[in-house]
Amino acid sequence: MAELKTKPNNLSVEAFIDSIEPEWKRDDARELLKLITKISGEKPVMWGDSIVGFGNYHYKYDSGREGDWFLAGFSPRKTSMTIYVMGGFEGQEELLEKLGKHKKSVGCLYIKKLADINLGILEKMTEKSIEMLKKRYADYN
Repeated sequence: MAELKTKPNNLSVEAFIDSIEPEWKRDDARELLKLITKISGEKPVMWGDSIVGFGNYHYKYDSGREGDWFLAGFSPRKTSMTIYVMGGFEGQEELLEKLGKHKKSVGCLYIKKLADINLGILEKMTEKSIEMLKKRYADYN
């Protein structure tokens, strides 16, 4: 079974954020850093060379595949800010409708800039996602 390439490491979160261009995207990353640290109660850690993750959990699927991943995180990509918030929690669709301008996939939200979304709604979504992951994978942690 293939091993995940993206793993936690000792790279500096601050140095990574300081390197983000342009400045407005760096400011958005700093805001997400504060927000997700507050919500998760976890210390930010670099996962790979471009993802800031908070906390972790061990997952195991029925297929037998298993691994470790972060509870919440973000990555300032070229075209958008990727926010890692797992879907599937109760009330998700209603919150997405109130979030603001975004695109989504199963475990990610894609936004151009924080000014385009309601940060209070993002906070609720992140809380619910973390709560769901902790409950779902409690047996493996």
